[in-house]
Amino acid sequence: MYLVGSPHPNKVASEQTLAALIARQEKLVSDAEVLQEILHRYAAIERFDAIQPAFDALLGLVDELFPSELENVQGPKTILLGKYELSARDAIHLAVMEQRGVQRILSFDQGFDRYPNVRRIWSA
Repeated sequence: MYLVGSPHPNKVASEQTLAALIARQEKLVSDAEVLQEILHRYAAIERFDAIQPAFDALLGLVDELFPSELENVQGPKTILLGKYELSARDAIHLAVMEQRGVQRILSFDQGFDRYPNVRRIWSA
């Protein structure tokens, strides 16, 4: 959302990090929960005009979008009960990552640093 959102300190870092990942031809993946987060955030602040550009940006960048599946809702339960102090949304992302064998996440959310076997990428 930093890519299409209002000016923010993380906007330039997001652009630079994505550019570096693309230049290295890294495979970029996301999950359907990110689309839900876009809907939730922009509806909450009544920025309906930003929804389509945010969808376009995400879908234009990723090589694969993982669907939401039953396992992605049951897995977070274990993560949330594991004393990692993560949000339910973060737990869903981590459950999808575990299911798909993804070990790195592009995020400014430091909460992901508390979870084992996941490396957070936040700058180029």
